[in-house]
This record gives sequence, structure tokens and C-alpha cells, in this order.
Amino acid sequence: MRVAGRRKSWIFFLVLGICLTALAIALYVGWILLSLEQIVFLVLGVIFFALVITGLILNTLFLIREIRRNEQHNAFLNAVTHELKTPIASIRLYLETLQKRDVTPEKQQEFYEVMLKDSDRLLHTVEQVLQASRTREQKHSGVSSPVELNALLLQSIERIKNRYDLDPPAITFKQPDHEIDINGDAEELEAVFTNLLDNAVKYAGEEVKILVSIKDNDEKNVEIRFKDFGIGVSRLELKRIFKRFYRVHNAETQKTKGTGLGLFIAGSVVKKHGGKIWAESKGDERGSRFVVRLPKTIIKKV
Repeated sequence: MRVAGRRKSWIFFLVLGICLTALAIALYVGWILLSLEQIVFLVLGVIFFALVITGLILNTLFLIREIRRNEQHNAFLNAVTHELKTPIASIRLYLETLQKRDVTPEKQQEFYEVMLKDSDRLLHTVEQVLQASRTREQKHSGVSSPVELNALLLQSIERIKNRYDLDPPAITFKQPDHEIDINGDAEELEAVFTNLLDNAVKYAGEEVKILVSIKDNDEKNVEIRFKDFGIGVSRLELKRIFKRFYRVHNAETQKTKGTGLGLFIAGSVVKKHGGKIWAESKGDERGSRFVVRLPKTIIKKV
């Protein structure tokens, strides 16, 4: 209901701005026709009406932007609420079952595994919110610690496989035949890789198939590529998906719960480390590829 109300407000202010602009132009043209001899007033009138039109346009754009931000913020709050309440309710249900009923050891073990997964999901949501907050507050800290890229990617892949109980063929990692060191904070970079992998799994479609590869053709930088064969991204939204709270608007993404923070965190951390991140896709239902470019560790020659 709130979203529908805001959309009506958006339409109202948009129509109002257009009508006021048209009225100002009509008055301006009529006034010119009646005042051709008064050049000074004509010039002042041009300036005045130009300012009025500019103000109306800016006001309309501001209202549209604020309405969109409010909608994204409300969607984020709803998503986070769901992501927090669902695992908590599940854990509570299993605990009440264990407390009130006699459960076989096999069932107890099954319950414990489900509760551990739910607690991991809960922790993941909290970590994302905290990471997003830290990312907005912190600037580039000049981190220069060398991190072994292959090992960090393997660690991230195993974490995602365990989170979603994926079979080994679901994620294929094409490793280079040599070690690659990059500059940065290992924990933050792992958050980037796990967020990209998590996103690829969520929107993989019926079958999870993800290809991870490294392109090492540059002496200064290295590219890590995450290719999936899922729902894809429209070209109009390729740049927007890295904004805070933003989620692609289609039927498939609405089925999958999320906070809209994963790609925002990934983009912010990569930028903080002096790198670049972008997405490539040929359109809906045609898969997507996310590319992360990071600087290598420069070995100084003695």
C-alpha cells in the first residue's frame, strides 16, 4: 500500500511539474507577443521565466529522486526484516520441538544442522548490514598487505558451497598455474568474492552453474571473472545494480529475497582497494558476468 501511494505521489508531482512548465511557457509566449516594444521588460521576462522553468524542473527531479530513494529504503527494511525474522522463527520452532517432544538422536542431529544453517543465514544478513555501514564511513586506508588470490578465491567458493549445499561441479574454478598476490585486506576481499558468488547462486535459475576464472595478462592488474548462466541483467540496469539498496525489477528477482547490499558492498570495497568492478550481460535470461580488476602486489627490486 505504501509503495502504491508513493507511486501515485510520483505521478502527481510529475504531472504537476509538466503542467506548470507548459503554463509558464504559454504565458511567456503570450507576453512576448503583447510586449514587443518593451525590450528591457522582455529581457527580464526571459530571465524570470527561465528561472521559473528551471526551478520547476529541478523540483520535479528532486521529488522523483526522493520518492525512489524512499521506495528503495522501504524495500530494504522489508527485506532485512524478512531475512532476520525467518531464521529466528525457524530456530525457535526447532528449539520448541526439542524441548516439548521426545526426538530421536537422528532427528536431533537433523534439527541441529538446520538451526546451524539458519544461524549462518542470520549472521550473514547482520554482517552485510554492518559491512555496508563500515564501507560508507571508511575511506581508502592505504592497505598494502599482500594476499594470495588463488587461496582466497578457493576459500570463498568453499564457503558458498557449504552455505547452499552445492555439489562440487556447481562452481568451477579455473586456476592459473602460478600464484598471484594482490594488495588489500583479506577479510574485505573475501566479502567481495562471496557476495558475487552468493548473487550468482541466488539468480542462477533452475541449475546452479558458475565459472570462476582469472585473467592475468597485465603486469599491474589482475581480473577475476564470475560467469553465471542465470536470469541475466538488462542493459539499462547494469550500472544501477551497484547502488545501495538497488535490486533489479523483474518477476524472478522478486521471488528471491535479498537486502540489495551485496553488490554495493562489493563495489565499495573494490573501489577502496584501487580497483574496478563492472557487470556484463546480453539481457534477461542470458546470464551475466561480473569482473573485478585489482592491483597486484608490486615487488620492489633491490
